[in-house]
Amino acid sequence: MWPKLPQRMCLQDSFWSRFLRMGVWAPPRLLELAVQSLLQNEALAIAALEELPIELFPPLFTAAFAGRHTQAVKAMVQAWPFPCLPLGALMKDHQPHLETFQAALDGLDVLLAQEVRPRRWKLQVLDLRRNAHQDFWTVWSGIKVSMCSLLEPEPAQPMQKRRRVEGSMAGLKPARAPVEVPVDLCLKEDTLDETLSCLLKKAKQWRGLLRLRCQKLRIFAMPVQGIRSILKVVQLDSVQDLEVNCTWKLATLGRFVLHLGRMGNLRRLLLSNIHVLPHTAADQEERCVGQLTAQFLNLPHLQELYLDSISFLEGRLHQVLRCLKTPLETLSITNCLISDSDLMYLSQCPSVGLLKDLSLSGVSLTSLNLEPLQVLIARTSATLQDLDLDECGIMDSQFSALLPSLSRCSQLTTFSFCGNPISMAVLESLLQHTVGLSRLSHVLYPAPLESYEDVRGTLHLGRLAQLHARLRQLLCESGRPGMVWFSASPCPHCGDRTFYDPEPLLCPCCMPA
Repeated sequence: MWPKLPQRMCLQDSFWSRFLRMGVWAPPRLLELAVQSLLQNEALAIAALEELPIELFPPLFTAAFAGRHTQAVKAMVQAWPFPCLPLGALMKDHQPHLETFQAALDGLDVLLAQEVRPRRWKLQVLDLRRNAHQDFWTVWSGIKVSMCSLLEPEPAQPMQKRRRVEGSMAGLKPARAPVEVPVDLCLKEDTLDETLSCLLKKAKQWRGLLRLRCQKLRIFAMPVQGIRSILKVVQLDSVQDLEVNCTWKLATLGRFVLHLGRMGNLRRLLLSNIHVLPHTAADQEERCVGQLTAQFLNLPHLQELYLDSISFLEGRLHQVLRCLKTPLETLSITNCLISDSDLMYLSQCPSVGLLKDLSLSGVSLTSLNLEPLQVLIARTSATLQDLDLDECGIMDSQFSALLPSLSRCSQLTTFSFCGNPISMAVLESLLQHTVGLSRLSHVLYPAPLESYEDVRGTLHLGRLAQLHARLRQLLCESGRPGMVWFSASPCPHCGDRTFYDPEPLLCPCCMPA
């Protein structure tokens, strides 16, 4: 067993010196022994931080955090020698004890309260995102990779120049700098989890010095008043990805949209399950819709817009899209009602001319004139990569009209149109029109009408297998045997689908007993 370090022992004669002379790439077991030895006396570990080589901070912090050495965690946050402490990635592997997480925040308390920074303090970012900096802790656990960027947190300067700069700063008291705290928020309960509650309390206490930055914000089933209280301590201009997936009334959404307008760097927006009560007055509904769409004027970087189960959209799509400042890359309108006028505006809207992804899944198009959709597909033919027309109720004649425009989509890679009543003849025509699309590799298409036994949707597996084999034969004859085609049909009993990839994957109802 390695001897314990005498307090304030000279580094050249210490255990750490011998460890470093063996090289940074010493076996992980040696590193573990060193860390365990030091943490046996938490007070000694804290006292050694001032002279501890920065290479040993990460493994020591990992052990202290996992072992709930709260005082060591608090002291190491204060002495952290890197610009960023990726605590979220560590919490992903080591489920934090509340007291340990609180200790890390208490370490920030001490730092933020000081008028003058400690000599070794480099901490600028406490990153609480679980999927950020995934390799930081594994690098320091002994895996051999380049550590130059981690060992040199600031741009290198010539030694003489650096000494001159440090000397010129002697005697000055730098102003307290804020600490950024990136965190992905998921608000889905009436009561917050304890770690988030602790974080929000600290953010309110150190408003201006502890800045919560949230790139991804998910909101599920939380009262809007609680959401607004939380967002008061979040830097809203940091939000780039927002999902509002609540069963909200339109008026409730109206109380939230002012926060939306302050998310000036938003790139992705999903709104789902917003409904209008039957007795809502028309002028009130119009006012609420206007409040929402007006906020789009404040979102100059919006690239992806997802509207799902929005009950007020029919007849108002122009109000939503005309307020967009820049061209969209993704537009998804799903499980909504739209009108002929909506589809006509969509085909002409300046913001959708460069779409890469378009989804109208679950939008009933059976009774609509699809000429505007044909125009839209033609407009986006040079950029469109993914097209989803699932469950739209498109009939043979309507789909045939779309084929010439579809054949021009040179960048198309994925096309899905399950749940549409299409005949085998039209599917064969689709093959002929798309055989020249060299990038098209995945097509999810409905079982043809001929594969059903009756109007109730009972699938005849034998017929489906024959028709599927026919389609694959046509693909081979056209020189595209590598194109991956899936055949799918919804079961009228369980709703699951039967897939071919290339053999049938049956739904439970079709499985033999």
